[in-house]
Amino acid sequence: MARYHIETYGCTANRGESRQIERSLRDGGHHPADGPEEADVAILNTCTVVEKTERNMLRRAEELDRETPADLVVTGCMALAQGEEFEQADVDAEVLHWDEVPEYVRNGECPTTTPDTEPVLDGVVGILPIARGCMSDCSYCITKHATGKIDSPSVEENLEKARALVHAGAKEIRITGQDTGVYGWDEGERKLHVLLDRICSEIEGEFRVRVGMANPKGVHGIREELAEVFAEHDELYNFLHAPVQSGSDDVLGDMRRQHQVSEYVEVVETFDEHLDEWTLSTDFIVGFPTETDRDFEQSMALLRETRPEKINVTRFSKRPGTDAADMKGLGGTVKKERSKAMSELKMDVMEGVYESMVGDVRSVLLTEDGTDDSLVGYDRAYRQVAVPDAQNQGAALGDTVDVEVTGHNTVYALGELA
Repeated sequence: MARYHIETYGCTANRGESRQIERSLRDGGHHPADGPEEADVAILNTCTVVEKTERNMLRRAEELDRETPADLVVTGCMALAQGEEFEQADVDAEVLHWDEVPEYVRNGECPTTTPDTEPVLDGVVGILPIARGCMSDCSYCITKHATGKIDSPSVEENLEKARALVHAGAKEIRITGQDTGVYGWDEGERKLHVLLDRICSEIEGEFRVRVGMANPKGVHGIREELAEVFAEHDELYNFLHAPVQSGSDDVLGDMRRQHQVSEYVEVVETFDEHLDEWTLSTDFIVGFPTETDRDFEQSMALLRETRPEKINVTRFSKRPGTDAADMKGLGGTVKKERSKAMSELKMDVMEGVYESMVGDVRSVLLTEDGTDDSLVGYDRAYRQVAVPDAQNQGAALGDTVDVEVTGHNTVYALGELA
């Protein structure tokens, strides 16, 4: 697991975002470092209110770039509005939207749930870890050493935990785990689709369900059954996070990812057949030690072909004790250039999605506080929508409201209560 150092500048909203980043990192098994020099990753949450602030942010980024032996992530207002400034200052940093930071720190590894995998109610969001461990043996992943193989509680047990979350006030249930797609595999049968069907059919109340990360290999064997359950139940967000990691079968083999590109594509095609509108989320690791120029171009081509709406791009970094740590790595310049190229393509894809929503009226479940009096929620396809001044107009967390989409900020939509 990674040790992180996080610094926050600016307004209350930035501090709130940093708290959510840190909460996600801690939930993923990562730990705070004593300082940037002891960290595996440093995170700088920036402000850009005036020119002097910009200069201070650039200076601090340069200092952290020197002080931190591993990765530097820059997020916050300046990162989004003036991200190119850091590159022009020759700061070697990954510039990300704040909600992408935990995925980046995870470095392509599975999230690590708490040892007892008990559910948690966080505001109106209920977090339900349905199992612990995974069935994978990825060559770059250190998480497997901490979690072991899949250990799945029964469907009945998880159903009761989900029911308790709804009765406690959860309006959104987030199904989590190292790999939700292999839930039940240790008992000889993958049961994710069974669990989701029973949660949606048997629990009374108004709520939505988001399914967390499911590796393509696990999903592939139940793709028809899973897509049918999504199509049948309005409670399920039409959203699937299936991290492909590379568009090259050669690299996937070196990563020991178990799936092939064709299986990932078949999962996408199956969901396309069953759902009119849905969101595909995936992850790519760029700069894996054996990744050639041709391999990287295959990843870019796969991104263009499947056009996932949420894309986590991670530059490969070695984790101690993993097999990939012993491989001869690619140079930092190569990884940086590939990361930049894929991130630019990613932003083009995401911008197109949110631009296409402008003018629509969407049903949005409000789950998070935004800046000032705004609230943030998600539509049926789990696309993020921010609603300025929503609280002053009588909306509250947990409400499902109709929102007219009036604009976007590349990675999320902006709207008004309809």
